[in-house]
Amino acid sequence: MTPHDRLKALGLELFTPPTPIGNFRNFVRSGPLLFISGQGPLDADGTLHTGKVGQDVDVAAAYQHARLAGLNILSTLSAGIGDLSQVKQVVKLLGFVNATPEFIEHPKVINGCSDLFVDVFGDIGMHARAAIGVGSLPNNITVEIEAIIEIHS
Repeated sequence: MTPHDRLKALGLELFTPPTPIGNFRNFVRSGPLLFISGQGPLDADGTLHTGKVGQDVDVAAAYQHARLAGLNILSTLSAGIGDLSQVKQVVKLLGFVNATPEFIEHPKVINGCSDLFVDVFGDIGMHARAAIGVGSLPNNITVEIEAIIEIHS
């Protein structure tokens, strides 16, 4: 199965990536590496999921928000390379969780994105990762995740 087939089997569809909210690009390619700028939990209809994890949002909902951020990464990736079958390796994710100071389950939240990548790409979806708690994120989003992806030359 191709990554697009796997997305379809999961009941997921890619959508047009959002316009960056600042002076940057959604992605930059350097050789075989694609650096995807931080993506948040933005639905295709423009709904942005917000709140402080551990206060306004529980782990289960934040996991889904990270999964949605992952779908945004895949949408940006697809827009950049055209065919997700061109992915050679998901190299690294850096995930930020907008959390209370007492919250300690950041990895469980960012697993939403990690699990999606493994579901879509199989073994090449396994990656290095950091999951970090922060005091705030732009527009009060619950999560922001960036990625480094290696593609076939």
